Amino acid sequence: MPGPLEGIKVIDMTQVIAGPLACMLLSDLGAEVIKVEPPAFGDLTRLAQFAKGGLNSSVVNNNRGKRSIQVDIQQDAGRELVLDLSKDADVVVQNMRPGVMERLGVGWEGSAA
Repeated sequence: MPGPLEGIKVIDMTQVIAGPLACMLLSDLGAEVIKVEPPAFGDLTRLAQFAKGGLNSSVVNNNRGKRSIQVDIQQDAGRELVLDLSKDADVVVQNMRPGVMERLGVGWEGSAA
């Protein structure tokens, strides 16, 4: 059965439980959620001490129902990819310190909004 958020596209640029959990709830309600993680280790939650095979319960639970991509937004190609993904997104969720998205060139001013 489709959820009430079916047809809504969310770009999830969050890490460490609170943001991923919020986006998981959007996914549970039917939104298409694309998780954007940094290269190498991905979301910092993946580094948790009790991981087995590279996964732990927080990672598995908070990322269920999402598609995931690793992108280096500090590189021009990665930045362009995130901006392209965001063009037709309804929501971009991030939980970085104030000003970080703008400094990386993927904030509101960097978008085609």
